[in-house]
Amino acid sequence: MNALRSSRSARIFAGIALLSASAMVVAGCSSTPAETPDGNDGGDAKPAADLTLKLGSLLPVTGQLAFLGAPMEAGVQLAVDQINEADAGITVDVSNADEGDLDNKAYETSITKLQGEGINALVGAASSSVSKLILDSNVNAGIVMVSPSNTSAEFTGINDLYFRTAPSDNLQGEVLANEIAEDGATTLGIIYQNDPYGTGLAEAIKNTFEGAGGKVVAEASYNQGDGQFNAQVSEIAAANPEAVAIVSYEQFKTIGPLLGAAGVDTSKLYLVDGNLSNYEKDNLSINLEGSKGTRAGAELPDDFLEQLNAAWTAAGNDKINDLTYSAEAYDAVILIALAALQAGSVEGADIAGEMVAVSGGTEGGTPCTTFAECADIINGGGQADYDGLSGKVTFDENHDPTGAAIGVYQYGADNNNTRIK
Repeated sequence: MNALRSSRSARIFAGIALLSASAMVVAGCSSTPAETPDGNDGGDAKPAADLTLKLGSLLPVTGQLAFLGAPMEAGVQLAVDQINEADAGITVDVSNADEGDLDNKAYETSITKLQGEGINALVGAASSSVSKLILDSNVNAGIVMVSPSNTSAEFTGINDLYFRTAPSDNLQGEVLANEIAEDGATTLGIIYQNDPYGTGLAEAIKNTFEGAGGKVVAEASYNQGDGQFNAQVSEIAAANPEAVAIVSYEQFKTIGPLLGAAGVDTSKLYLVDGNLSNYEKDNLSINLEGSKGTRAGAELPDDFLEQLNAAWTAAGNDKINDLTYSAEAYDAVILIALAALQAGSVEGADIAGEMVAVSGGTEGGTPCTTFAECADIINGGGQADYDGLSGKVTFDENHDPTGAAIGVYQYGADNNNTRIK
């Protein structure tokens, strides 16, 4: 998930909310806006600005979240290609770096590299824990951050230079817990990782489930870096819950089979965005058929995966078959570029100052669903209101997206999942 080099353009025909974009290249220099055209019909008028944006991408190539990296990187790649092709007054120059995780700490070297290259904006990090660790140094460097997958409630209103296109775990926890209750479970066990992501989501699940009349009969946590989960599984199995929620990353590949071996019904497991993956290729020793999970994101156009792969493979990467947070990453890049174009500047603070407006968080904007369409509005002197692939986005005063969608997925006999809601 480290590819954001220039690649073949990809046109996206979005049925829900849009895509089409072009022009993001991060080169960290600001430029003087050109004369604004009188209309917004495009024509042969010169774009209102001539900007080069230096964008950094800090997403996981290695570590526990590496399986999420490529879909997000592909989303970034596609957006950059479309922005640059639009020739609408802004070009994006991207630098990519590996986020890694709390164990290998790749982010320490990576963020130093990106800051040293003079980036103005950053897409990432994917992990809430990593984002918290790098936030202060980015803010001090004047870099605006937009994460496609930070879901910890702790990020609500955390800083003027921080935004996220994924909703808070409070919403995901509510949706998942209600699904568990609707499925008829009255008792629940929860295994979760002890970090801002895990504790926040586990708490949201528990509060909603018990608010719906259920009872959490066992809770067991583990620390990032742990490789043994027998104690946690034994604690959950001993309580004999009717359902088990697992808030983890790739550790599920170990935790799931252990739950099955302990006698837990593996058709009654409930997963979250950090571990909701297709496991057919992993040859797990359990059958997940019937188990469910949740993840943020609206239903995507049928050809979105094809469009992602066209851009992704053109950059020399292997095909992807997972869309997790790809739309959120795509939208993050589009919004950064539109905000820069609206501001007529690539300075981080100036971009941040326009992010709420271009997302539709202020009144008077004209709805648009692609970068090219929105850029045309801006270059014509208007106010764009971008509605993205991940939803309407619309940042609130805390820089959280409002009206976000949470999808519910169910596993089949092949241990792959399909969206059902």
